[in-house]
Amino acid sequence: MLLVSAGIGIFYGIQAKRKKASTDDILVGGRQMATFPMSMSLLASFMSAVTLLGNPAEMYNYGTQFVMIGFAYIVTTPITAYLFMPVYHRLELTSAYEYLEMRFNKAVRLIGCCIFTFHMITYMPIVVYAPALALNQVTGLHTYAAVSIIFVVCIFYTSIGGIKAVIWTDTFQVLMMFAGMMAVVFKGTADAGGFGYVWQKAEETGRNEFFNMNVDPRERHTFWSMIVGGSFLWTSTYAANQAQIQRFLTVPTEKQAVRAIWINCVGLVALLLVCCWGGLVMYAYYFDCDPLTAGQVKASDQLLPLFVMDTMGSLPGIPGLFTAGIFSGALSTVSTGLSALVAITLKDFMVGACKMNLSDERQAGLAKWISLIYGLISFGIVFVVAQIGGVLQAALSIHGIVGGPILGLFSLGLLVPWVNWKGAFTGTITGLVFVAWMGFGAQAEAAMGHISIPKKPLYTFGCNCTIGQPPLPPPEGYPDVFPLYAVSYMWYSPIGWFVTTLVAVLVSWLTKFNDPRQMDRRMFSPGLTKLMDSLPLDWQEKLNWPLLSKDKEDKDKNMIGLQNIGFETEIVNNALGKKKAVEEAPQKARK
Repeated sequence: MLLVSAGIGIFYGIQAKRKKASTDDILVGGRQMATFPMSMSLLASFMSAVTLLGNPAEMYNYGTQFVMIGFAYIVTTPITAYLFMPVYHRLELTSAYEYLEMRFNKAVRLIGCCIFTFHMITYMPIVVYAPALALNQVTGLHTYAAVSIIFVVCIFYTSIGGIKAVIWTDTFQVLMMFAGMMAVVFKGTADAGGFGYVWQKAEETGRNEFFNMNVDPRERHTFWSMIVGGSFLWTSTYAANQAQIQRFLTVPTEKQAVRAIWINCVGLVALLLVCCWGGLVMYAYYFDCDPLTAGQVKASDQLLPLFVMDTMGSLPGIPGLFTAGIFSGALSTVSTGLSALVAITLKDFMVGACKMNLSDERQAGLAKWISLIYGLISFGIVFVVAQIGGVLQAALSIHGIVGGPILGLFSLGLLVPWVNWKGAFTGTITGLVFVAWMGFGAQAEAAMGHISIPKKPLYTFGCNCTIGQPPLPPPEGYPDVFPLYAVSYMWYSPIGWFVTTLVAVLVSWLTKFNDPRQMDRRMFSPGLTKLMDSLPLDWQEKLNWPLLSKDKEDKDKNMIGLQNIGFETEIVNNALGKKKAVEEAPQKARK
């Protein structure tokens, strides 16, 4: 798998050298990629080793409530495809944060870039360390040796092959992820006693839980936190994240991008179900002897590799297939992050902020070195990540803390035309600080033992070894914990979005709202423009919505209206000197 991934990078690196690839080729594939590989790349980007190792462990320890996040994927898909993506595609962006400068100003663009950079630099080490644990359990190879291999291969094919190599390696790696997990699930189900036995054991211990309707935000996973919190979390990942937006821009048409987003949704749900069923299979297999309590593994993230060795360790190639699938998840996410960071560094920091006059050839050359630098930084942070417990919650917590404010920022730009740059900037900073305070406060309380999440029943009566004293049950409720610190990590994203939006609107109101009539309609979501255009004309005028004036004699207003409505420049210029065109324009615009 590693050799094939590197080979794809070499192939596209040779192509780029022969054709003297432009920056556009390296960063967005010349906007000529096909639908299927782009959809697979979307799927691979954030469904990584965190998913393959974390989701089964989640089912094993806490039950199936987490499966309901699949409905959040379905909610996220149309929002991304029809409200957000068309704006990015029509503006032909390279970096998502170029939009923020078009809509607000350079300061807002830079704050968005800095938040994303921090996000990816802290997220990538998590998804590398997870498969390193898997390889350590399956083969005995040293954890940091595995980490080094992943980073070397990933930096290699990302830097020499550009986004084309990343997308095609993602496609190959998605197939490896599915192959590895399907092999584990089918063989494991048979060894555990069959589908009925697996379901029965989950039922007996209360693991089959899908509709916990508790509205207490402190409960870790409920129906509401999965649907509402999950929708905000994954919308921020797909609709307001450079790593995903960059992929939307690699296909030539909006229709292709929409189709790819829906294909990605199907793949997300399928992979979620496979991984979650794998967790129930593990529990049925270890029903009478929990490996964690028995000391066979040190962390929940090692349960799946142990299960693979116990059930398929004697089958030639199967443990390797599983390990290749785990590695694929890590490689795809890291390559996604590196390619996105290259685009941001070149377009937003070097050209946008620093005004560096770089030729196309110079930018293409710098891209390789930027990949290397970010890869080395992430490698260094792996040693910090090694101290974190569960990779799934750690990864989703980072997504929630960062994703909510960024989603709020992009939502304000696309859906609230009256918000000005001062409101957007202040709201984003406030939302980020507020949710980060909640998240780090919760981590501190958990480290002190004040917050403990009770697991579903785990047994050891069938173990052939001496078991130490079982841990004391966690305390009831959340004694002596500040209420916001006890809030579930799944609510971080909606809370961050709400605080960002509220502060942005208030500050914009205090500092004078924007006048949408002075703005380009392409900055706004198609859903918003359709809604506003359908309102009665007097409402539109009260809201300063950019339609033509009803007064036919006011030619200046008519011309502003024509430009805002998106008429071609040639038509507008002709209308300036032709009375007939001026008189007919309001009727055409209203129609």
